[in-house]
Amino acid sequence: MAVGLSGFAFGVTSAGAGLDLLQTCALSLLVFTGASQFALVGALAAGGNPFTAAAGAFFLGTRNAFYGLRLSQLLALPRSVRPFAAHWVIDETAAVALAQPGRRAARIGFTVTGLTLYVLWNLTTLLGVLGAEAIGDTEAWGLDAAGPAVFLALLAPMLRGTTERAVAAIAVVLGLGFLPVLPAGVPVLAAALAAPLVLWFRGRGAGHAQEDETGRREEKGTGR
Repeated sequence: MAVGLSGFAFGVTSAGAGLDLLQTCALSLLVFTGASQFALVGALAAGGNPFTAAAGAFFLGTRNAFYGLRLSQLLALPRSVRPFAAHWVIDETAAVALAQPGRRAARIGFTVTGLTLYVLWNLTTLLGVLGAEAIGDTEAWGLDAAGPAVFLALLAPMLRGTTERAVAAIAVVLGLGFLPVLPAGVPVLAAALAAPLVLWFRGRGAGHAQEDETGRREEKGTGR
């Protein structure tokens, strides 16, 4: 149900951004990763350069490559099937497969989840575009906020630790700070710098703590 609502929201958002039915449905059929699709149409709606919008969508989609590394070991699919299975490597299929107790159950979970979500996502995308054409101006209904709302719903449960919250906070500051001075779509790329910045400061702090601990041990040893 949640994915269906997101697919419908994407269809409406894409139509509001100026993409026609064929372009919107092609994105869902060929890309099939909601966050990247929302990022692309959101940047285009804001007047961003298509290449910049595509770059932002690409970087958001790179997380699927990390899922693929883990799933390739877990599922151990035949080589002939892997290119097709790779198209279904998304947040939901990875979560369901990794939650299973064995390889057979993981394969079933991955296949059933991938198939049902792929069909549902594309169907609701089509319905969203048709619905947007029927209601006219999407902004008048507030549906232009559907994309950001879905992003926040996906993000909120992930902000459990201090590191995740720090990354989110710095990303917001960078994104809003660069919004008035950079072309549409580029602030999203700039916000991605939050993750390496936080990890660098965290690693530096851990290094200092280790040095202090080593120093204290050496002082104790000298005192003895």
